[in-house]
Amino acid sequence: MGLLQQKLARYTLPQEVKAKGVYPYFREIDSAQDTEVMMDGKKVLMFGSNSYMGLTYDRRIIDAAIAATKKYGTGCAGSRFLNGTLDIHVQLEHELAEFVGKDEALVYSTGFSVNEGVVSCLTDRNDYILCDDRDHASIVDGRRLSFSTQLKYKHNDMAALEKELAKCNPDAVKLIVVDGVFSMEGDLAKLPEIVKLSDKYNGSIMVDEAHGLGVFGRQGRGVCDHFGLTNKVDLIMGTFSKSLASIGGFIAADKDTINWLRHNSRSYIFSASNTPAATAAAMEALHIIKSEPERQENLWKITNYALKCFRDAGFEIGDTESPIIPLYVRDMEKTFIITKMAFDEGVFINPVIPPACAPQDTLVRFALMATHTKEQVDRAVSKLIKCFKALNLLK
Repeated sequence: MGLLQQKLARYTLPQEVKAKGVYPYFREIDSAQDTEVMMDGKKVLMFGSNSYMGLTYDRRIIDAAIAATKKYGTGCAGSRFLNGTLDIHVQLEHELAEFVGKDEALVYSTGFSVNEGVVSCLTDRNDYILCDDRDHASIVDGRRLSFSTQLKYKHNDMAALEKELAKCNPDAVKLIVVDGVFSMEGDLAKLPEIVKLSDKYNGSIMVDEAHGLGVFGRQGRGVCDHFGLTNKVDLIMGTFSKSLASIGGFIAADKDTINWLRHNSRSYIFSASNTPAATAAAMEALHIIKSEPERQENLWKITNYALKCFRDAGFEIGDTESPIIPLYVRDMEKTFIITKMAFDEGVFINPVIPPACAPQDTLVRFALMATHTKEQVDRAVSKLIKCFKALNLLK
């Protein structure tokens, strides 16, 4: 065994968790991603999905993906830069730019590769990237690839952000990159305050709308629209794998920024372009979201209902303002145990442990779709009360 293998063989945490019978990852689903799924031969309530609009099994989207596959084939066999640009890629980019209120947009193969490829190439050695310490891993990896000075500030702490901005050379580019909705805790970026500080220190802002699109703003345009600050945000990023029921992502900005990214973003230039099926699916989902506002309305009705249920039952749910409801456990082993107990009771939830959160902030993540019913929420909350009480985790 070589030195590399010897080093990797010492990583035994998954095996230890499996031995305890509470390993919570890679659980197999053998049905559509819906409010209820089939797992291990039984129906399970799905509260671990990011399908906020409940569109992943919509017949119209499936048909659009099939039609695109029949017309264009299964793949593009190349990057957008060379032979992989289809007319539907360009059409989707136009529609996304209009939807989020920017000049132009670029479609990437995954949401992760958007942040990785955009954040890493916008600034240079003399510039600064400033990030909330709970930003998504894709933003973290993007800034790690950059040659710029990297500054972090405590989550949603505007005094801490200003302290970091004050350190920067006033003549250098200062790019503030932040999640619009934080994916584990469900709270929102303090965008109005961020904009004020950015104006004060002549900064630029990029907002990740992965969990905001479809959920916030007019027709689901996102958190930037929700706050009425689209024109004050320089770059808006989004994914297709959540409300848009597909796979992929995009960045939207002014023409000059998009022109730069189109010719310099490595994860865009050197990745195979998004498949015809995924592109058509995302476009059809966008059309449905715009034409069926009742989906967003239903999502908020069921979200507000669930929030009240959890608060009334004594769960600690933090500062969430979204369909993402964190149920804090604050103990890694108990987080795994709760996840297993909930599954045994017929409720699928996700454990959140480091590095997705601080060690003292472990939680299980309960996420809602527009298609969930009050009856389903009632059943899930009842089961989770039972599980949390068994471990003395309720107030």
